[in-house]
Amino acid sequence: MERTAETYVNRNEEDEMEISGYSPCCWKLVLVLLGTICSGGFLLLFLYWLPELSVKWTCRAVPLRDARVVLLQTTDEFQTWSWVRVRSLFAPGSQPLGFPQLSESKRPLCQASQLEDWEGQEGLLSQLASGELAEIRFFVHHHMRYLWSAESQSFQRLTALDLGLPCASLHTLHGAGLPRSTQDYRRLFYGANQIDVQVPSVPKLLIKEVLNPFYIFQVFSMVLWSLDDYYLYASAILFMSLVSISCSLYTLRKQYILLHDMVAAHNIIRVTVYRGPHETEEIFSTELVPGDVLLVPPGGLMLPCDAVLLNGTAIVNESMLTGESVPVTKTALPKTTQSANGLLRDPVYSPEEHKRHTLFCGTCVIQTRYYSGEAVRALVIRTGFSSSKGQLVCSILFPKPTDFRLYRDACRFLLCLVGVAGLGMLYSVIRSIQQGERVGRIILESLDILTITVPPALPAAMTAGVVYAQRRLRGKQIFSISPQRINICGQLNLMCFDKTGTLTEDGLDLWGFVQAQNGSFLPVGQDVRAPGLSGSPLVAAMASCHSLTTIGGRLSGDPLDLKMFEATGWVLEEPTQEETALHDQIQPTVVHPPDQTPPEIPEGASEDEELMELMKLYQIGILMQFPFSSSLQRMSVVTRTLGEKKLVAYMKGAPETVGSLCRKETVPDNFSVVLESYAQQGLRVIALASRRLENKHTWHKVQHVSRDIIECHMEFLGLVMLQNKLKAETVPVLAELRRACIRPVMVTGDNLLTAVSVGRECGIIPAKGKVILTEALPPRDGQPATINWQYADELPAAEVMEKASKEEIKLMLDEEEPPPATRQNIADTSYHFAIGGKSFAVILDHFPDLLSKLLLCGTVYARMAPDQKTQLIEALQQMDYYVGMCGDGANDCGALKRAHAGISLSELEASVASPFTSKTPNISCVPDLIREGRAALVTSFCVFKFMALYSIIQYLSVLLLYSIMSNLGDVQYLFIDVAIILSLAFTMSLNSAWPELVPQRPPTGLVSPQLLLSVLTQILLSMGFQVGAFLLVQGQPWYRHKEDWHCGLVANLTLDSNSTPPRNVTAGLDPEEEGDDATSVRSFENTTLFYVSCFQYVAVALAFAKGRPFRQPTHTNGLFLASLVAISSFLLLLLLWPIPALDEFLELDCIPYEWRLILLVLTLSNLLLSLSLENFVCDCDILWQRVCYTQRKYEHPNQAPYPQLQLDEMAPGYSCRLHPRPQAKYKRLAQELLFDPDWPPQPKTSTKAQLPPAESTA
Repeated sequence: MERTAETYVNRNEEDEMEISGYSPCCWKLVLVLLGTICSGGFLLLFLYWLPELSVKWTCRAVPLRDARVVLLQTTDEFQTWSWVRVRSLFAPGSQPLGFPQLSESKRPLCQASQLEDWEGQEGLLSQLASGELAEIRFFVHHHMRYLWSAESQSFQRLTALDLGLPCASLHTLHGAGLPRSTQDYRRLFYGANQIDVQVPSVPKLLIKEVLNPFYIFQVFSMVLWSLDDYYLYASAILFMSLVSISCSLYTLRKQYILLHDMVAAHNIIRVTVYRGPHETEEIFSTELVPGDVLLVPPGGLMLPCDAVLLNGTAIVNESMLTGESVPVTKTALPKTTQSANGLLRDPVYSPEEHKRHTLFCGTCVIQTRYYSGEAVRALVIRTGFSSSKGQLVCSILFPKPTDFRLYRDACRFLLCLVGVAGLGMLYSVIRSIQQGERVGRIILESLDILTITVPPALPAAMTAGVVYAQRRLRGKQIFSISPQRINICGQLNLMCFDKTGTLTEDGLDLWGFVQAQNGSFLPVGQDVRAPGLSGSPLVAAMASCHSLTTIGGRLSGDPLDLKMFEATGWVLEEPTQEETALHDQIQPTVVHPPDQTPPEIPEGASEDEELMELMKLYQIGILMQFPFSSSLQRMSVVTRTLGEKKLVAYMKGAPETVGSLCRKETVPDNFSVVLESYAQQGLRVIALASRRLENKHTWHKVQHVSRDIIECHMEFLGLVMLQNKLKAETVPVLAELRRACIRPVMVTGDNLLTAVSVGRECGIIPAKGKVILTEALPPRDGQPATINWQYADELPAAEVMEKASKEEIKLMLDEEEPPPATRQNIADTSYHFAIGGKSFAVILDHFPDLLSKLLLCGTVYARMAPDQKTQLIEALQQMDYYVGMCGDGANDCGALKRAHAGISLSELEASVASPFTSKTPNISCVPDLIREGRAALVTSFCVFKFMALYSIIQYLSVLLLYSIMSNLGDVQYLFIDVAIILSLAFTMSLNSAWPELVPQRPPTGLVSPQLLLSVLTQILLSMGFQVGAFLLVQGQPWYRHKEDWHCGLVANLTLDSNSTPPRNVTAGLDPEEEGDDATSVRSFENTTLFYVSCFQYVAVALAFAKGRPFRQPTHTNGLFLASLVAISSFLLLLLLWPIPALDEFLELDCIPYEWRLILLVLTLSNLLLSLSLENFVCDCDILWQRVCYTQRKYEHPNQAPYPQLQLDEMAPGYSCRLHPRPQAKYKRLAQELLFDPDWPPQPKTSTKAQLPPAESTA
């Protein structure tokens, strides 16, 4: 049955959830209570772990309108369940953004006509009678409130002034502020304006941690061991558990404190709000609600909420959110204006679209520009956890589960171990019944097998590798707010890079400029300060069209603006606070040429003469700024030159954008050719334009005019070329990634040809790679959308190239090496698609069938808006790529958070812009992170395999001893689990990462033939040696049963008068004679299996401690080697030079020296076989290649025609003949391209989108 929209909240959003209503059911509650009592509380724990069942077993399903409890399930791939209670509040109104029903004297501070419009448009006014309180039903999930809507019969997220409101209404309806009564009313709905990260108390954290299934299982195990008289071992495990819990509590509490301190700076401050047009009041920031008008002081403040500027300008540092430390200029939100086509234009406000007018919570306002009688005001639009900072904090508090095969496979493997334990329990029960054991003893022994098979220390041991890797990353100035992603970094096979500030230097050098005059370009110039250019419009545009400001006596702003302004040598002067207070009109920022001295005015000159002399100065005042927008790819200013009446607008931006907004007669005919020639040199090209405004555009009117009216009919001035040099680390790091078969991709907002040129220069595009420029045009005039394919370079004949490229793909996918003669005829080339942001949008909408093919070969993505970068990351992930993203954080926040591993190059130690933050300002952090991720991932595999073998080895020992009604002793368990297992498991994780990135990648999960073979061979080997030793000891001539054995008949070379007589009490026991002791420990079988199993733990630890190619060799891990040597030496001492006191303590029997030597031979043989099988069978590439798998090898990486084949398939990976079809989508697509005759597209061809059936038949 199709689900209805009412069953969802946050429909079609990232956090979409399915919602169901429930109400408590008495008879279900009674049954659960009885079950809890009968199960000793375990049922309650079970329901605590499974929230879905806890609701369904205690409540009955009801419509949402009657629900007292709601059950929520995320609709993503994780299907996470949670439940919350529905609560109620009573308020004198039902609309959060409305007004309480009050007396006329307390009505809101706006006109009645405005209220009518507001009510008609948005339905915000309460219709309740005076004094009547409405019941508002709501629930809170992840700090977000959801209110019941009677109209839609569903719960809807509480929104504020950030959605669906026209910009004009924010000025007219909300610009005067709120009375105290309305503020108190709205606070009932929105709560306190506080991102309150509660630091849980230690008891609360302790209870939550102890209720973890892992610790519950440990408590169960310790109780069981105590009942079985293993007090010493149970006490040791209890001590280690307490240490583990204490460490976890300390780490969790420290993280909460760090997060609390990070947001506490702006949680409670004093702010000034407006209570009318002129009346103000100072309140605490926690009292703010959406609709309050905030006064932003000249000295700045830390923003406690999201607010939109209503007037004035502000310089803001947004590094806490974006990681970008360059101050940003914020301007006032424009009002409704007349657009260029004469129609009334009132855009809907959006914080993302209008971010240049929005002050975000957590950012710091450095300074503001204010004017006489009109302070800088900002309208509060979002508060608390609904603000941008609050949403980021929520993403840290409630991260999405990590979808990684290792963890899924680990859970499945544990279930398999539980199944194995079940078989052992069944065998133990049958054997015990045959021996006549008591029922209590049978239960204890069978449950004991379960605690042996599922090692309690497994989770802690597996996280050790991640903890060590995080510590090493911190030493390399790489910090993480999401440590669980370190393992995923080891699987990255595609890395996206921003260009400016990431691959290239932040600073730009002016390379040259070309002026346009009378529709043609003049010769290239180098010196902007040449005498003949001082008054040219091009220099005036370079000096005035920017968003620079003076902070602390120094110019600050965008590096490009700063470099262009410094190249002119002009001077920027900003009015002081005293100057702005003396004038009613706006005091502009003034720029003028250097060394301009005021003229000498003769004494006695009149005011007119003095004014005329001052007019001779050449000064430009900047009256209005339209800040740079990455989506519009341009910025502009409105200026006035001293002595002139008309205003002049200057614009700069992307050449394609600026050229399209200029009059055609002013744009040179060879514009595209000249632009392409400079872009191909890797230069960053900026176009400049100007326009003398009509007389109707006065000083005051331009303050509220739309930028669309100004930015049209411009006069093209010319091009400015800046050189953006590569960082020194870029080329070697990208070469290292390519050698490691990690595909690099460039995602930038710069010009397409500039990006292609930089891509060639840095090596993202190989020297002989062919670039296909992809231009997608939207539908127009009844014609379908079209893609034009243009090759950036000359190519060989189409017939030869097509044949060669297809042959090359075939060779890379074949299972055998091609003969040398064939390889000589292969075209040494590869194909790389370069796509612009507009084309990418068209392809997403109209060419979904081609999207995956383009992503498979796409290498350069230019002119990409921030949201398009996020869409690109998502599309690549859908093709089964493990995607990393590295950027400076300014416009990449969405992509950085969406990628599997996002790395922000920032000076901040803890930025919420991305999971990883590197204080090293270059991409050298990328290989470091991947290396540590691979090392942590391989460590997790090694530790898991070791812990699994430890469980199986001990399981086999116990089952063999159960067959003779014996068991391991208390001290023996303690020695094995603490002295051997824990010391080896935690020290084998200390291997640091291998310094070189290799083409191979670690496996993503445990379900791979090599890993399974490794585990199975070691299990069979351990079983064979244990069973062999067990049967061999029983066949020795000195072995006797209890009733036939006498101490003097035993030929024991180590026996002396002081040693304890050996006993073998393994058969013929009378349970009643044993009493409560039930089973004796000391026996020849116990001693033999103890020695064999202990040496097996050492053997598998050494075999599984992998070194190269992902970790440093084992001999570099000093602590692990010390543990191996210490344990082995102690075991050899016990075996060859027995000490009676130690034998007594460990409950070991005295055995003949000949048998000790035989055990030494057996253990050495086991060690040699374990190492041989692991290194020469399971890890032998040549053997796997010849027997079952084929290895793909290439002589030169550039021979592959497509980058995904050139890098990924070039790696020494394996493809089983039984399953030739790869699992990853991008690999399957690469195989399908072999048989596609139309791919790659031919040069100078076009592809049209398929029309929908309705259009095609029309």
